Amino acid sequence: MYKLQVQLVHEMQFPVFLRVNPTKLIGKLEMESHLRTVVKALSWRVIATVITFLIALLVTGEMEIALGIGGADTLLKLFAYYIHERSWHKIKFGRKDSPEYNI
Repeated sequence: MYKLQVQLVHEMQFPVFLRVNPTKLIGKLEMESHLRTVVKALSWRVIATVITFLIALLVTGEMEIALGIGGADTLLKLFAYYIHERSWHKIKFGRKDSPEYNI
């Protein structure tokens, strides 16, 4: 993450590289919506379910059992993932505050 420290001086021309929008250098701190969390969880679960299904099919050799294991795994872990993601939004560990100034 880049940090930009700017000393404001009246009537001074800044070089071109300092005339950049600092959010492009620092990045925006955006909240993640519940919908985005759900979509991320769903996309990951598709990948994870296919893996679980294939392993269950390989181990059991039974399509019905493998589908049941894949389905149960998906429902349980989708719910657990959502709770885990939302819980981490309440934890301040590893977060940095946004700058208190705007240019």
